[in-house]
Amino acid sequence: MLSRTASSLYWLGRYFERADFIARLVEATVRLDVLSPRPAGREAWVSALKVTDTEEDFDEVGAELKRSEVARFLTVDSAHPGSIVRCLDMARNNARAVRTALTREAWTAINRAWLIFEGKPAADDPTAVLNLVEAVKNETRGFEGAVHRMLRNQTTWFIRLGQAVERADNTARLLDVKYHILLPAGERIGGVVDRDQWTTILQTVSAVTAYRWLYSDGLKPASVIDLLIARAELPRSLAASVEETVDVLSMLAKRTGQHGEADRMARLRATRMGKTRSGEVIASGLHQFLQSFIQENALLHSAIGRQFKFG
Repeated sequence: MLSRTASSLYWLGRYFERADFIARLVEATVRLDVLSPRPAGREAWVSALKVTDTEEDFDEVGAELKRSEVARFLTVDSAHPGSIVRCLDMARNNARAVRTALTREAWTAINRAWLIFEGKPAADDPTAVLNLVEAVKNETRGFEGAVHRMLRNQTTWFIRLGQAVERADNTARLLDVKYHILLPAGERIGGVVDRDQWTTILQTVSAVTAYRWLYSDGLKPASVIDLLIARAELPRSLAASVEETVDVLSMLAKRTGQHGEADRMARLRATRMGKTRSGEVIASGLHQFLQSFIQENALLHSAIGRQFKFG
């Protein structure tokens, strides 16, 4: 496979996964802000910008920090490279470059997701935003299903590799921001707002039901942290993303013979994650752990590019 083809497939996976995550994040933030018994208001949208690392970009726009403006910025703002519409545009551009490597089903899901924004959808009230992100989620699920039904070959593996690397970064950022977000004045840890915030985290990674199955002692921050870090049963946990990265790189090495720095980094990270206990992470510093993970994930991304000569 040509290096530029591998690169396009990898970035297709990353951008589509990013669009799905932002859609889930916006949906959960709307619910936390509008539908919660104690609406979180401005702080909820500040946290959404923090998770996506777009605070400075939003400040440069000069818009007021409120629901309608942040939701528009993260969904339909074509001038913002981190918006859903731009992520889908980049995903489609990469898909077009490798069109013959994709099944009709996969291409259709990509194109339909992109077409959602051709009609200039509204993102100015909660109902419109929820309808928009639900449509995006439907198409990203369709794409993921199509990828799982494709041949198990380099095309599939490079897409999955991009998805796994992106998913690890998203979950780490999500958990790090929530752990440090301040509760409104007068609210207590374990109170209504705190529980809503932790529930929002679970909703963003589609883990509300999984949490109930795995933990029988009610909603506890330590258990949510354990689920998102150490439980490989959850597809969006750090442990699951780390395992999938190793597995996909191993399959690529067997097929292509390209084995090197990225494989070693991924295996070392997986070994460390296998020994990681969430209780110890919390005690020693969750923020430091997550920041280190995010940095290491970025280094792994760079190593993947060098190993497969993405250019």
